[in-house]
Amino acid sequence: VQLQAFGGGLVQAGGSLRLSCIASGRSFSSVVVGWFRQAPGKEREFVAAIFWGRGNTYYADSVKGRFAISVDNAKNTVYLQMNSLKPEDTGVYSCALTFRSNIVTGAREYDYWGQGTLVTVSS
Repeated sequence: VQLQAFGGGLVQAGGSLRLSCIASGRSFSSVVVGWFRQAPGKEREFVAAIFWGRGNTYYADSVKGRFAISVDNAKNTVYLQMNSLKPEDTGVYSCALTFRSNIVTGAREYDYWGQGTLVTVSS
């Protein structure tokens, strides 16, 4: 399994970005893909996750209502649409995958990780 994340950049507060996570290497009908972020000097934190086959989603309280995670099966890609961005959303965003049968939020529960993509939100 390989994950490739991209789409980060510099955006002003209130703006939007869409991150993409391309997955390759096997069928992804029964996996969970999550997005995590790590701000400078802080621990990595869970942002959102989706169960690929069923479409169930789960969000951290800090992004609920502003971020949306989705899957494009034809492109083997998981998206994270980020709206109404705030300076506190700044960080390196990484996508991760686990073969667990339910959505989990702990980073240690994910088996595969893509490289991070930097999101910077200016005030």
